[in-house]
Amino acid sequence: MKKTFLLLSLLILSLVISMIGCASASTAASSISGKLTVWSFTDELESIINNHFKKYRPNIQISHSITPADHFQSRLDPVLASGRATPDVFALESSFVRKYVESGHLLDLTDIYEANKSELFSYTAEVGTYNGRVYALSWQACPGAFFYRRSLAKQYLGTDDPARVQEFFSDINKFMETGRQIKQKSNGSCVVVSSRGDLFNPFEYARSEPWVVNDKLVVDPAMERFMDISKEINDNGLDGRIGQWSEGWFAGMNGTLNNDRGQNLQVFGYFLPTWGLHYVLKPNALNTFGDWAMIQGPISYRWGGTWIAAWKNTPNEAAAKELIRYITTDNNFLESYALTSGDLVSNITVVNKIKNKFKEPFLGGQNHYAAFAEMAQKIDGRKIQATDDVINNLFREAVESYVSGQKTKQQALQEFRNDVQRQLGINH
Repeated sequence: MKKTFLLLSLLILSLVISMIGCASASTAASSISGKLTVWSFTDELESIINNHFKKYRPNIQISHSITPADHFQSRLDPVLASGRATPDVFALESSFVRKYVESGHLLDLTDIYEANKSELFSYTAEVGTYNGRVYALSWQACPGAFFYRRSLAKQYLGTDDPARVQEFFSDINKFMETGRQIKQKSNGSCVVVSSRGDLFNPFEYARSEPWVVNDKLVVDPAMERFMDISKEINDNGLDGRIGQWSEGWFAGMNGTLNNDRGQNLQVFGYFLPTWGLHYVLKPNALNTFGDWAMIQGPISYRWGGTWIAAWKNTPNEAAAKELIRYITTDNNFLESYALTSGDLVSNITVVNKIKNKFKEPFLGGQNHYAAFAEMAQKIDGRKIQATDDVINNLFREAVESYVSGQKTKQQALQEFRNDVQRQLGINH
């Protein structure tokens, strides 16, 4: 009896100490004050700060400034280099986040990551990690999917059920086989994708090696395979022969794409990430609303996203870290934000809690959130490097010169290697 009483007393004491510790930590966090200057390239971060963070931490005053994405780096680079008029906290877009993560200008956020790593989709932190330290974190995850027209799937594949349609696109060989089947059955009036460029992101994430290994350029077999697939798609008329983000690319979402002969082409599907559903596909597919569904497709990949970082010499380190911690790890905020915005957040605990609450009318009632949650688990963010944006653009140019017949594959690859060496000083 005495032993039981003693154990119970120790348990109660432990709980009391824990509660006191939590209360002390909460009190300490709530006492953080200061003034922060925050820079971003969209109003997304500003909205989060105004609608959520300022209510949570009213003692932290924030001045927010927006610079268009195409001018953002040219504004940020000189102030980071000089240390004058530097923002405390700033957003970093997917295409250039690694440039800053590897720059030596960012505040170490490893303590925030370590306290929350069990709840994060690993790739979101991997992108912000360099030499074992974390310098940028994200509140969102952006896995990619393959969106397809249900009516076209029924017509040419005999089913619109996502589980069964995935079988037709389970790997890249099946994707190509299905693309040929769709073209044959439709007498050329339906193409599997509007642009072969849609496949670049999936192939980029299919690589076993990053672009640069031991200071030398590596052309992974997956990227050579992308060249071959692009050529095959073009030569066999399996796409609409238009570029991503072109007028025709958007028209295909609405069922109004016409080829160079004026023939109407139906587009079976698009490779797009989480934000592509809400901000690209839905606004441009009014005529086809409700006729869509989504699957993983042949390759797991991600596309886009925004990370948050702080200047390493910020005089307001505690306030900067509290802002980043709150936006990227606070469960209550992330749940509220996810339910109102529909964004897939980077917190696995929150995602698992709410993932069964979604039903997307645009996708015929499919639960996109639960599907994206599963896809996000498969992404590896460790192959991302600071030089990727430049190298990717040069590689796309090489692929186009090969696909168009201007160069052989080997000539295109050699020119690509030479261009990388000339622009970045990376040997091959």
